[in-house]
Amino acid sequence: MEIDLKSLEDKVSKLISVCASLRDENLQLKSELSKATQDSAKLKSNMLQASEQLESLLDTLPAEGQS
Repeated sequence: MEIDLKSLEDKVSKLISVCASLRDENLQLKSELSKATQDSAKLKSNMLQASEQLESLLDTLPAEGQS
């Protein structure tokens, strides 16, 4: 019986350790996801701004066949 309790104690300790490790990894992944989401939003904003600037620039060019 004492051997069973020791085995159970060891398994619970390992489980606690794995849970703590997974919690740390989860926090790290959440942080990385947040940064990636922010980077993506910034890139989308930059693309929209560049697109608008190109459209504006194209509007200033004379139409084809005109000088």
